[in-house]
Amino acid sequence: MPAVSVADITILPRVSEIIGARARSIKSITTAPQGYEGEGFPVRRTFAGIDMSELDPFIMMDQMGEVEYAPGEPKGTPWHPHRGFETVTYIIDGIFDHRDNNGGGGTISNGDTQWMTAGAGILHIETPPEHLVMSGGLFHGFQLWVNLPAEKKWSAPAYQDVRAKDVALLSSADGGALIRVIAGEVDGHSGPGTTQTPITLIHATVAAGAELRLPWRRDYNALVYVAAGFGLVGDESRPVHTGQTSVFGDGDTIVIRAADSQESRSPALELFILGGAAIKEPVAWMGPFVMNTKSEVMQAFEDFQKGVLGTIPAIYKDDATGKKDVLGVHGTPTQMQEG
Repeated sequence: MPAVSVADITILPRVSEIIGARARSIKSITTAPQGYEGEGFPVRRTFAGIDMSELDPFIMMDQMGEVEYAPGEPKGTPWHPHRGFETVTYIIDGIFDHRDNNGGGGTISNGDTQWMTAGAGILHIETPPEHLVMSGGLFHGFQLWVNLPAEKKWSAPAYQDVRAKDVALLSSADGGALIRVIAGEVDGHSGPGTTQTPITLIHATVAAGAELRLPWRRDYNALVYVAAGFGLVGDESRPVHTGQTSVFGDGDTIVIRAADSQESRSPALELFILGGAAIKEPVAWMGPFVMNTKSEVMQAFEDFQKGVLGTIPAIYKDDATGKKDVLGVHGTPTQMQEG
């Protein structure tokens, strides 16, 4: 997992140890089921089994890969619509292209992030570049959906690139963990991502046997997903492993320790750490739309069919797939979830 690394972690700013800080307890640990997304790339549904109230302001998160593709195998998603939230795509290994009908787009690779605000509506496509399809190779990343409050669901769509070189790099107090702050703030250090909903997003690598005590805003929830490796969470030292998400309770600090022994292919504990301020509004989610009511979701489908969300740019129309595939991305019209 290259993402962003440093030759000498001792030169980085270190997060503070808060005297008298209360460690957050562990509320639950769930294991992500595995499946396939888009045109067939493997994913782990990291939030499956977690109550929506514990996730707020997040909707879903997929771990994409880790997979070693043979030549001709890399796959992406077809053109599809979104409304009412933001998509955050973080690439650890490999290369991914994004294009949308609002003019946003670009190529991201190791440690880069694409942040798309769907707002009132957008069409986009995510695919590996042609040269990667031809050569094959390693692919691994995450896609996170961040909800928008009702007042921002109708905002203009937007797009931003967050480059690996701009990510804030920190060290744990004992120097055993590399902390990459993609968005939000940790101990006074801010990441480059601009967020519509107040959140913090981190990729941390914890060396075998090291402990990470991460200061965390009391008004944020706290979720820790194990992308690779073995560890212990909370002062309770509950064991976790690859594919598991821990939901933390109230407190000042997130505590994670990497097990003394790790797998040879992943010598450190790799963590995706996130939290944010709860929106506390009703959620109606079906397929590619996340709104506040069922009627708003049905209106989104109708608007998409009418072309209100825009059209696929002419240069890409030859690659567009049919309506069935477009509406099948991240769910189907029969999968209405309200919470």
